[in-house]
Amino acid sequence: MTESIYGAWKEVLPKIMDSLVSRIQEFNRSHQEEYGEGAYEHLIYRIKSEDSMVEKCHRKDLPPTPVSALYHIHDAIGLRIVCCFLNDIYDNIRFISSLSGVTVVKGKDYIKNAKPNGYRSYHMIIDLAAPFEDVKGRNPGHFFVEIQLRTIAMDSWASLEHQMKYKKDIKNPEMITRELKRCADELASCDLSMQTIRNLIRQEH
Repeated sequence: MTESIYGAWKEVLPKIMDSLVSRIQEFNRSHQEEYGEGAYEHLIYRIKSEDSMVEKCHRKDLPPTPVSALYHIHDAIGLRIVCCFLNDIYDNIRFISSLSGVTVVKGKDYIKNAKPNGYRSYHMIIDLAAPFEDVKGRNPGHFFVEIQLRTIAMDSWASLEHQMKYKKDIKNPEMITRELKRCADELASCDLSMQTIRNLIRQEH
């Protein structure tokens, strides 16, 4: 039987992920109680499949080892937080950044600075301290988590763009790419308008 690329940490990763997810879910519950609405629409999470991690190691010219997977590559644990409104994204970012044991390693704001194709999202890499020895022998160990935060509109667009990227033999790819970019800009404008309307409604109370 082939050894897991995650080695002895295969059983540890879900525990680390579940601990972080629980804290974010608790934030959502308390936000719901205080404001009458959740901090996000939905939260999905996963441990990167071993096949995908092996492929990523090869793509980055790294040996397929636990050190590569858990130290040099930072998305073995991945979360996506999908929000109704733009401001909710930044509320979640502030909450995650404030958590004990969390250090933000990198933050990329593709909402304020969209990619040329129209892609919008906020990407975070965090270093999460956990009560397990890591691949470098540290205890508490340090484990990386990649977090993407989007609005529902951004998430729908990204799903469509993903289909475009991986579907072979698409007719008129240039036209579809232009239309996707136009849609991304329209959805971004809509997100701004929705946030403005929400702000106005809240001012009435």
